[in-house]
Amino acid sequence: MRFLFSFILIALFFNCKNTESKQSNFEANSDLSDISSKDFRELKVLDSKYINNEDLWQPFEKDLEDFTEEDYNNLKPLIIEQDIPTIQNHILNQKLTYENLVKFYLYRIRQYDRENELSLNSVISLNPKAIDKARELDNTEFEVAPHPICGMPILLKDNINTAGMSTTAGAVALQNNNTNDAFVVRQLKDNDAIILGKTNLSEWAYFFCGDCPSGYSAIGGQTLNPYGRRIIDTGGSSSGSGVSVAANFCVAAIGSETSGSILSPSSQNSVVGLKPTIGLVSRSGIVPISSTLDTAGPITKNVVDNAILLDAIFGFDDEDAKSIAIESFEISYVDGLTESTIQGKRFGAPKRLLEDSLFVQAISDLKSKGAIIIEIEEEKIDLPDFLRLLNLDMKVDLPSYLEAYADTSVSVKSVQDVIDFNKTDSLNMMPYGQKLFEGIVADNATEKEFQKIKTTLKTNGRQYFDIPFETHNLDGFLSINNYHAGFAAVAEYPALTVPMGYTKDGIPIGLTFIGKPLSEKSLLQWAYVYEQTSKRRVPPKNYD
Repeated sequence: MRFLFSFILIALFFNCKNTESKQSNFEANSDLSDISSKDFRELKVLDSKYINNEDLWQPFEKDLEDFTEEDYNNLKPLIIEQDIPTIQNHILNQKLTYENLVKFYLYRIRQYDRENELSLNSVISLNPKAIDKARELDNTEFEVAPHPICGMPILLKDNINTAGMSTTAGAVALQNNNTNDAFVVRQLKDNDAIILGKTNLSEWAYFFCGDCPSGYSAIGGQTLNPYGRRIIDTGGSSSGSGVSVAANFCVAAIGSETSGSILSPSSQNSVVGLKPTIGLVSRSGIVPISSTLDTAGPITKNVVDNAILLDAIFGFDDEDAKSIAIESFEISYVDGLTESTIQGKRFGAPKRLLEDSLFVQAISDLKSKGAIIIEIEEEKIDLPDFLRLLNLDMKVDLPSYLEAYADTSVSVKSVQDVIDFNKTDSLNMMPYGQKLFEGIVADNATEKEFQKIKTTLKTNGRQYFDIPFETHNLDGFLSINNYHAGFAAVAEYPALTVPMGYTKDGIPIGLTFIGKPLSEKSLLQWAYVYEQTSKRRVPPKNYD
């Protein structure tokens, strides 16, 4: 590839069955924490009944003919566990091409993801034009340094509209939902990222069955955790995004969260996940649960890549009612990241979490870099009618999506339509039932009642954090995994989780930073310092 420049590389939801939180006796602070009674090992279905592996790989047969196991092994040191700046340097120095980068990931997905003893079922579909895009970039003479995300193969959660691939939300009812690109996908493409494919998820972003394991969808089958297939929960609902990043099936992935759906699978798979401030990243063209709480966000192996991906996708979208005008926060999340410090930063640590030895070690690591840790008692605040907020939002938001963004051939137009559609083949389409969808249909409220629910939840969520923030003059709030996802969700505060270590049983755990609105740059800086100090992430051993 010929360059005319030098690269400037660095200048949904809730935790229904977070196994680790139960083992540590820390209950998630949300009335959604026990919504599912299904243990993640009680699997009725493992493999997809709707994905044909031959059809999945047919578009790549010719292009992968000359990509050998020797090629794959030679490229592994250049790609596996490497961050974006390192990969871009390899390309700049002609040790690697974008084409071979894409082929490497395709080869790896084919080797590990489906129909073998190590299968993870994390990928639902692949972009047949991914290799063509890579070749185009290899032959481009850039006159201006592109964004660092240029040429990086990205996987998208399969509730994000993407041209050339169906957007299913894991549901058979949307199997042929061929759409235009969502705003975040246009952002990625405008920065020349390569869309590699779509990832599996908890069906309808886990707001569907209520009695199904996290990571299950009718379209994608059961996603499995590379740190312990059928032993360790994947977390959800962005299960495939977390798993695919952990297993090095892509450079990075995009997930979505309503209350914990990025934080949960990221922590469960020992990767970095950011749930942004509501409105920082567009939601238009994404299959919704709640227009009040939904957001997309980056999932990566490290903090630098997370900042790069956030840099590529944030921006104002006039089709999103909560979108924040970029003029109010012109910022680069990458600039200055590697010079970050936490010297003198004040973090609140809930006293009850100090029973966790990994959390105590994380606090010690932060203190070693000059952070001030304040042990706090958590506010005794509830989140009343959290479930009703989701019911009432989705009852309106899903039909709105289907009308504005879905393929016109999609027959379902409402939640009730989906329920009726699934009953035509319940064994395959809804083996765990559809209790939550039935609850949506049964729920009703006046507009005044609904507004009161939203106001109360947002007020309570903000007080939960703001009282200790103001009392102790805190910069940030420390948590584990998605334990405080419900409060962060309704407060509309950002949260970022970074690998913190592993239990004696090998279960990944994440240290989670929570901050005030639009504090993403600070969250990334704090997480970067912690990551570089602790270096806790270890790749899953069977996928090296």
